[in-house]
Amino acid sequence: MMTTWPILSVVTFLPVVGAILIYLSRGDDEAARGNARWIALWTTIITFAVSVILVMRYDTSNPGFQFVEKAPWLANTITYHMGVDGISLPFVILTTALMPFCILASWKSVTQRVREYMMAFLFLETLMVGTFSALDLVLFYLFFEGGLIPMFLIIGVWGGPRRVYASFKFFLYTLLGSVLMLLAIMALYLNAGTTDIPTLMNTAVPRSLQTWAWLAFFASFAVKMPMWPVHTWLPDAHVEAPTAGSVVLAAILLKMGGYGFLRFSLPMFPLASHDFAPLIFTLSAVAIVYTSLVALMQEDIKKLIAYSSVAHMGFVTMGIFAGTTQGVAGGVFQMVSHGIVSGALFLCVGVVYDRLHTREIAAYGGLVNRMPLYALVFMVFTMANVGLPGTSGFVGEFLTLIGTFKVSIPTATVATLGVILSAAYALWLYRKVVFGVMDKPALAGIKDLTLREGIILAPLVILTILFGVYPKPVLDMSAASVQQLVTNYNTAITAVKAAGLVQ
Repeated sequence: MMTTWPILSVVTFLPVVGAILIYLSRGDDEAARGNARWIALWTTIITFAVSVILVMRYDTSNPGFQFVEKAPWLANTITYHMGVDGISLPFVILTTALMPFCILASWKSVTQRVREYMMAFLFLETLMVGTFSALDLVLFYLFFEGGLIPMFLIIGVWGGPRRVYASFKFFLYTLLGSVLMLLAIMALYLNAGTTDIPTLMNTAVPRSLQTWAWLAFFASFAVKMPMWPVHTWLPDAHVEAPTAGSVVLAAILLKMGGYGFLRFSLPMFPLASHDFAPLIFTLSAVAIVYTSLVALMQEDIKKLIAYSSVAHMGFVTMGIFAGTTQGVAGGVFQMVSHGIVSGALFLCVGVVYDRLHTREIAAYGGLVNRMPLYALVFMVFTMANVGLPGTSGFVGEFLTLIGTFKVSIPTATVATLGVILSAAYALWLYRKVVFGVMDKPALAGIKDLTLREGIILAPLVILTILFGVYPKPVLDMSAASVQQLVTNYNTAITAVKAAGLVQ
């Protein structure tokens, strides 16, 4: 189905227009800062509104790419090719929906270089949406890598005391992984004569190339996810990033790794994906249990939530490489749910950090006495983080576990232990911060949620519970594309088994 106007390009590049407007509204006084905030807010809201049209016009029964735009670009070999299917559209919406919250969360806390900060976020939004909607490998790579630059600046300029160390670590880790992916893209181009993603999905890649290309793509996506043991950049980046930076990092940037596995690894290298599935299962199971145990030892609230993100992403990789309909659908749902829940948890940390300027768990206690509303909101997200039935966190974990159970019972069993551990660290954190005696003098005058904070957190509470009780909208959106992906994946493996090449 075609629209008469290039709606995907509008959604992708509208934030850049906002950034240019902020750049043109010069002056360094309070008025210019206020203008920058309002322009950024309205740009992100309008971008979200336009992206809602995508959802309304999206045909859920069609597994192929929709809203496709194509134009010749570099030397007629690399095209500007954009489109979304049921796997990428949920992430486009997640990105555009969360950006206004990020702008609102930075309203009061960012006072230095406000114009540059807002511009960095708007550029980041364009690059993230572009990553999810690019249908050409080179275009995808440009968006995928480009997102590093604004995030590097957001951590390095507006972050905490060790921000320079954290931003360089984030940049170098992710860049090193991606250099290998660039080599694999070149190899695929030499093999098929095109970098067009839909064409490559239907082109048989030789067995020898599949293994190497899979490993090269894996290097990039595993760091981005981040999978154990290449996850060590994430806690540092989270702790030093400003609140909105943490939200974007947890909610959207980590999802690019999972999206990459779904878009490239399974459809283009099915045999290698099948061969390496035991490796992924092992890494995922270790990640779920090990990082949950590490989270139990943390003294910094942000670090604890950062480690829990690594554990939750373990469920995603496990579900995706199970290669079953429930596993893959659960992986997509878990990423959307984790985007909402972990983003909200970092916003909750930002609320108390703005009041006390410390993230030490020991500095808090008994907040329920002075901040009853905050305690309620924080509880909803904590429960979703644990995967309590009735919250969105449960649906994704449950589906990935069912999908994996069909393929590997030991992996699913170990992962289920992780669910118990997640309850341990999340409830321990909640008890330490919210309950107990309020005996610390610094907490005596602490105020409950302001109207602005309430406006930010209320929609996230509603979505967390809504998708927990009624996950149909997300699952339906991705169902046809997931089914097609799983069918093609299993057909490729069955064909090779029939030829007697794999056990």
